[in-house]
Amino acid sequence: MSILISILVVGGSGLIIGLLLSIAGKKLAVETDEREALVREALPGNNCGGCGYPGCDGAAAAIMSGAAKIDVCPVGGAQTAKKIGSILGQEVSTGPRMTAFVKCLGNCDKTRQEYEYTGIMDCSIMPFVPAGGPGSCDHGCLGYGSCVAACQFDAIHVKNGLAVVERELCKACGACVRVCPHHLIELVPYEDKDYHVQCSSSDKGKMVMNACEAGCISCGKCVKNCPAGALTMENNVPVINYELCTNCGTCRENCPRGCITTWKDEKQ
Repeated sequence: MSILISILVVGGSGLIIGLLLSIAGKKLAVETDEREALVREALPGNNCGGCGYPGCDGAAAAIMSGAAKIDVCPVGGAQTAKKIGSILGQEVSTGPRMTAFVKCLGNCDKTRQEYEYTGIMDCSIMPFVPAGGPGSCDHGCLGYGSCVAACQFDAIHVKNGLAVVERELCKACGACVRVCPHHLIELVPYEDKDYHVQCSSSDKGKMVMNACEAGCISCGKCVKNCPAGALTMENNVPVINYELCTNCGTCRENCPRGCITTWKDEKQ
């Protein structure tokens, strides 16, 4: 009899608690927009963080709240933005496609190793080793592939000691940009703008020439001769304003070191 009473008490308590929880769940339920799930499904699901939010769930929530634009996902690009726009009934105005670009030409043929390094092959370790790494240039690509490990799309590889981007595969998620300790990688227009400064050394003249055969010596000829005024010298390196650049190629013609390159150069 005592066992039966115990069963009834436990069962009755469970039933009452279940009913209370059910009522509380309905009373305290937060209404969600069903479209958020559709937006989440439209996103590619890489969870790369390139949008600046914690994964695709965070991006979907930000889009629905108005904190993020429809085209916030760099991986999905214009196609994903159009899908989300159709879900939300909004017009889509996407920016130009972007791709990662390595601002360095210092491969193994153009730079030298000051000593033999046999430690951990990771660029993030270099600030803690002698001279910031064995390479002759203190500002160039370290060549140990931290950017390669960070890329989810197999769009960047180290070739002859230098990180090279396969721009057709690049989704402009920015993962490689964030991990490069020398800040050599930036996002540039995929189309329309052909000329890019491929050096990041803040040194001048002789110091650059001693370190790299292709480094910028800050002569300023590209800045002085640009008819559109699209170049300025910042920290001893020319910087292109892509909004002003007309693709005339004058900067490239006047660079004595060949530091200004085009996408075609990578295929030669």
